[in-house]
Amino acid sequence: MAIIDVPGFVADLKDHATDHGFHVHDERHFVETYSLRQAWEVDLHPERACGGPLDLHLAVEVDPRVLLAFEDKMLELDEEAEPPEGYFFPLIFSWAMPPLPKGPDLLLLATELAGIGGPDLPLEVSAIDSTAAVTDAPERTLTITAKIELSLGDLFMHRESLCDVFDRCYNVSEFMLDRAPFWLDDI
Repeated sequence: MAIIDVPGFVADLKDHATDHGFHVHDERHFVETYSLRQAWEVDLHPERACGGPLDLHLAVEVDPRVLLAFEDKMLELDEEAEPPEGYFFPLIFSWAMPPLPKGPDLLLLATELAGIGGPDLPLEVSAIDSTAAVTDAPERTLTITAKIELSLGDLFMHRESLCDVFDRCYNVSEFMLDRAPFWLDDI
C-alpha cells in the first residue's frame, strides 16, 4: 500500500472543490503502462457555467519515481520525524473558452488575471488565432493555465491547504464568465 493515498486525496479534492462553489462533472484516471505515471483529471466549473462557455480542467500528475523516492525517505525516518522536503506532485488548473469572435487583448488580460491569481496562483494566458477560410475573420481560442506544486510531506501530514487556491480559481472563473458575453459577441 502506498504511503500517500492519492485516489483518496483526489476524492477529497473534488469534495473541496464543491465546498468552494464548483460543480464536478467528470473524472478520469489514466495510467501509462510503460512508466506507470498516473494522472487524475477532473472537469469542473462554477455553478453558473453549467451551460458553458467556460470549462475548467483540474489535473493531478503522479510520477511513480517521485512517490517511491518519498516513500524510501519516509521509511528511513523515525516515526516522530518531519517528512522530507523537496518532493512534489503538480496540480494543474486549465481554463478554456470556445472560439471568441472578439478575443481579448492578451497583455491586458494577463495583467488583470495576475491581480486575481496573485503570487500563490501564477496564471499563464495563451491564445490561438485560427481562420477557417481566407474570407473569414480570425477567431481566438483562449486558454489559461495555473500550476502549483503539492508537497508530498504536506499531503502525508494532511497539512495541504487549498482553500485559497480554490477561492482564487473561483474568482478567475467568475472574471472570465463576466467578460465572456462581450468576447463571444453575445451583447
